[in-house]
Amino acid sequence: MASRGSRSEKVKRIFHQFDGNRDGGLNREEMAALVVAVNPRVKFSDEQINAILDEVFKTYGEYIDGEKGLTYEGLLRTYDDGAGDVDRDFDALGLELSPDDGKNKEVRSGSDEVSSSIADERAMETQKKQRTAAWAVSPNHGIVFDDTWKIVDDLEILVKRLKTKQAKDGKLKGDNFDAFSDAGWSRELGPSSDISDKRVFWEESGHDYALFVKELGVLRSRADGARSREEAFDGHMAIGRVLYDHQLFKEALVSFKRACELQPVDVRPHFRAGNCLYVLGRYKEAKEEYLLAVDAAEADGNQWAYLLPQIYVNLGIALEGEGMVLSACEYYREAAILCPTHFRALKLLGSALFGVGEYRAAVKALEEAIFLKPDYADAHCDLASALHSMGEDERAIEVFQKAIDLKPGHVDALYNLGGLYMDLGRFQRASEMYTRVLAVWPTHWRAQLNKAVSLLGAGETEDAKKALKEALKMTNRVELHDAIAHLKQLQKKKVKSNGGANGEVAFLIVEASKFKTVGEKTTVRQDLANALQIRAFQRVTRFGRCDVELLSKEMKEKDVPVSYSGTGVPEKSIRKPILEEILRRLLNFLKPETFQGAVKAINERILSVLDENGSGRVDLGMFYAVLAPVCGGPPEKRKRVAYDALLWRCISEGASPSQIRKVDATSYIKLLRAIYIPSSGISERLEVRGEIDSSTVSLSDFLQMFDDRDWGFGIISTLIKLENGDRNRHGNHICSVCRYPIIGSRFKETKSHFSLCNQCYSEGKVPSANKQEEYRFKEYGSEADAMKDKCMCFNLQSKTES
Repeated sequence: MASRGSRSEKVKRIFHQFDGNRDGGLNREEMAALVVAVNPRVKFSDEQINAILDEVFKTYGEYIDGEKGLTYEGLLRTYDDGAGDVDRDFDALGLELSPDDGKNKEVRSGSDEVSSSIADERAMETQKKQRTAAWAVSPNHGIVFDDTWKIVDDLEILVKRLKTKQAKDGKLKGDNFDAFSDAGWSRELGPSSDISDKRVFWEESGHDYALFVKELGVLRSRADGARSREEAFDGHMAIGRVLYDHQLFKEALVSFKRACELQPVDVRPHFRAGNCLYVLGRYKEAKEEYLLAVDAAEADGNQWAYLLPQIYVNLGIALEGEGMVLSACEYYREAAILCPTHFRALKLLGSALFGVGEYRAAVKALEEAIFLKPDYADAHCDLASALHSMGEDERAIEVFQKAIDLKPGHVDALYNLGGLYMDLGRFQRASEMYTRVLAVWPTHWRAQLNKAVSLLGAGETEDAKKALKEALKMTNRVELHDAIAHLKQLQKKKVKSNGGANGEVAFLIVEASKFKTVGEKTTVRQDLANALQIRAFQRVTRFGRCDVELLSKEMKEKDVPVSYSGTGVPEKSIRKPILEEILRRLLNFLKPETFQGAVKAINERILSVLDENGSGRVDLGMFYAVLAPVCGGPPEKRKRVAYDALLWRCISEGASPSQIRKVDATSYIKLLRAIYIPSSGISERLEVRGEIDSSTVSLSDFLQMFDDRDWGFGIISTLIKLENGDRNRHGNHICSVCRYPIIGSRFKETKSHFSLCNQCYSEGKVPSANKQEEYRFKEYGSEADAMKDKCMCFNLQSKTES
């Protein structure tokens, strides 16, 4: 990564290249020439050029020097804000830095070259600019008071002393994160030195650090003792900036918090306090600071308007840290709208949309980010992942490879490309990708494990065993044992339907009509298949652990205003990000990454149906009603809460306080089936739209509609059976097809006496050795049920013989 000095020198060279009249500014004609020159592959129309220039001159109005145009500081700011890539533009123009460039040179625009009458004052000013970071001399974000310079000098000495002592004792540690995807967040407001790719970890428990903190307290007291509130603010901000640059984030946070107290309505301390909190992993507090920064920027008119894109980006990233991806998308969009050339905002928007399962929108945003920054490896990586999710695998491989070409050690791209090759059955190529991941990150146990799986798929059994042993050395996590089970399953996939191999049993897939049930308690095959899908959704979202009473509590305690947006009819509808906040309260026991996965599943399965028009709003009452059947609690309570939710959403005066409209009940049942039993089809829902029925439905009538197995949601009884029997084992019984121990219900074929697990029964799989014209199955929820049935059969047989 280029240093701040070399970076500013590059911008300076670009500026002088296009400042044709040498007046210290880039007018519209000169700026147009710059835009065209740094984008040689793009053919701009006059309208596009004018739109870009209007945006630049409007956003950076404070850097416009009359007719001269954009100053050097303004051009530098555009690059700092992510409006362009200085390294790419510098190379595109064929410019080069001389050996002396960037070495403690003072940057000057035309207006800075006014000579001073006092020579030693000029020398002092130059010395100040040489001895600290570039931010200190920024016109909007730098040091204002002379006494602050003295504090900064003393602080630099303290930090240097601490660094020397800890380095000598071997306590100072660092990790190189260059191999991983960059969060892409805006670390500073305005010109600043970037955090190094090498993260520094200070030892905070020793005597040296305690002494440093004590001496730091003296400097803070000096700042507090300044002659004015403004000077004290300047001192604490400068202390915070220096500490932040040296990655002493906890101490920097103390200074920024003090600056917030001194000037509560200033954007800068809130923003930087948020940055510190984010780095420290305190995402919720970071979000609150960024929101304060947004309020301050919006309240202060146009002075800080140009900073809003940076604040929105960081706010979005902090929300992602909490797992609130839908909310993050909203702020990334705002940043991209305010600054259309902000490629990081577009990349983050695309990545977040991918995270919630909106793949087409993700591809569009990521492609725009790459258009603005063609060498953006992280954007290529996420674009490839989105393409893979859409089934465009060959194109995804090309884009993954482009990311790797741009950044050969890109772990995410290598790992995800390995997964793609695995999905395609190209196991040898997959193992090569995982080997490259391990070369960059030797302790990546998932890569080591997937390498073992891919080697097994490629038929290299001995190498696969070695790789598996290495993975076992790295971790003993439960995921590892799950993956070992998956490894075994891959071996079973080699089995052909015309015979077995390695002692394993081959299977046939039988059409549903040949599966017959014995007894009323035996579940029909298709019902079980549907219920297993709903149960899988429950597991991903963890709604089984969310008591349905919490939905009632939300409806009673949270007032939702009536809205006419979305469908055009009055309803209690809310935007998706607000719905995400409700979900966070309901699923507050989940970790952020698990919650993010839950939101993705909810968005793909439920919200995509409830918001089929793409308005971004959801009927909250209908959402609660749809959610109730899959929450925890007795089945009768779930149905009651669903009815209450439909009652809660009633806006029409024609509805009785204790009853819902029949058309609403019918629409709800069909929505429920469309969401959880997709095989029922969308056509059922379409039938409802032409109906006009003013009659109402009581709770008892609603329950009758709900429990109907053919037209209602009677499948809930099968779902309850799965929930209750998830952990039931059947002794030594194993499934005759997949050979795994049977957990849940056991389905015994009454003629051939083989047994199937839930999954194989629902998929219609039977051992090829037991081919029959018809199969009759009896379901046992536990071994106790099987023993009772066996005893009854024995008694009947005895009575017959006697």
